Amino acid sequence: MRKKLTAIGNSLGLLIERPILELLKIDRDTELEVTTDGEGLIIRPVRDERASRIREAAQCAMDTHQETFRKLAQ
Repeated sequence: MRKKLTAIGNSLGLLIERPILELLKIDRDTELEVTTDGEGLIIRPVRDERASRIREAAQCAMDTHQETFRKLAQ
């Protein structure tokens, strides 16, 4: 899906269609976390701070010990 930014006052916004909102179970009151990977935006609903920290720690462990995990998998 390709989108263009929409002018909202002095800012720009991205409109998200209802089917996507329903799929992600988010609405206008849902807090969203906006991050980047250096090339694009990553927008996620904030569900549970603890789950987010666990996910980040697991990703860090995977990145740090990637070769060891590959050897163990064999």
